[in-house]
Amino acid sequence: MRVLIAPDCFGGTLTAREAADAIATGWREAKPDDVVVERPLADGGPGFVDVLHAALSAGGAADIRYITVTGPLGKPVEARWLSVHADDRRVAYIESAEACGLHLIPAELRPESCETATTRGVGELIAAATADNDVITVGLGGSGTTDGGAGMLAALAEAGVDLTDTSLIAASDVENPLLGPHGAARTFGPQKGASPEAVERLEAKLAAMDVLKPVSDVPGAGAAGGLGAALLSLGATVKSGAGLVRELTGLDAALDDADVVVTGEGSFDWQSLRGKLITAVAAGAAERGIPCVAIAGQVSVGRREMAAAGVQEAYSVSDHVGSVQKSIADARKSLIATAQHVARQWSR
Repeated sequence: MRVLIAPDCFGGTLTAREAADAIATGWREAKPDDVVVERPLADGGPGFVDVLHAALSAGGAADIRYITVTGPLGKPVEARWLSVHADDRRVAYIESAEACGLHLIPAELRPESCETATTRGVGELIAAATADNDVITVGLGGSGTTDGGAGMLAALAEAGVDLTDTSLIAASDVENPLLGPHGAARTFGPQKGASPEAVERLEAKLAAMDVLKPVSDVPGAGAAGGLGAALLSLGATVKSGAGLVRELTGLDAALDDADVVVTGEGSFDWQSLRGKLITAVAAGAAERGIPCVAIAGQVSVGRREMAAAGVQEAYSVSDHVGSVQKSIADARKSLIATAQHVARQWSR
């Protein structure tokens, strides 16, 4: 069989490349005669720059740039972005989590920082990228902020950045609006340490930002704590981060040659069905009539919702090895063992 391994990162434990390698290792150990192709992916969140750098390096000048910017807590952090010059196009790919990611905020500080964390560093990244790029694509996801992009807007204004001749793209990992029950504060605030009271304060703060009101209902406006809305207010076009990565990494060509596709991420939950990577991979598999199965650290999506998204079966690593603690203790070993089990179930 020809097996395509195309996962996202397993948040906090394995990068997309590490996850792809672990799944491929397990599959090959169980079914050594199968042809296994690894294609690590991202949806705009953590891993966006790494995945695109690996995919685009062969097609032209794709250079990782480094810059010190303001982190979510106001302290300097080193961030990376990708500059790609090919076919007379100059495109910058920015991963917002590099400057304002949740991983940059210690867990014990999140209940306090959830209301003060800033996206200023994202503005500083964009300002740096405007120097020699015509198109700037900002990957959204994995943020520790809910400031509605206020920090980013302030940094751009202070730097005097003119985006008139720049095409701005917001590569979103979700389709959520800015406000309401599915908005930035109420959906993602608790994940960033916000108490119920803090969530309501954040909601009110976002609703009071006049610059965001015209775009608050646009799908993707709620991405990265409202950073999506701030980019929209600057004239950005929203694109699916997963769809963009699918295009740029040549996923469709790899799908054409596959008999079965294995995707995955840290948690396969209801948010996975709202623009996340698994749905993009599953859609591509469904278009070709080939099965798509998912491996995730934890699985909470019901079979009906899973089937509607195009996923035939999902396997939980924590269930397979016995507990969440065991799956995290040695994430690679646990994922390899789960992949071996999946291979025995799906390989002819």
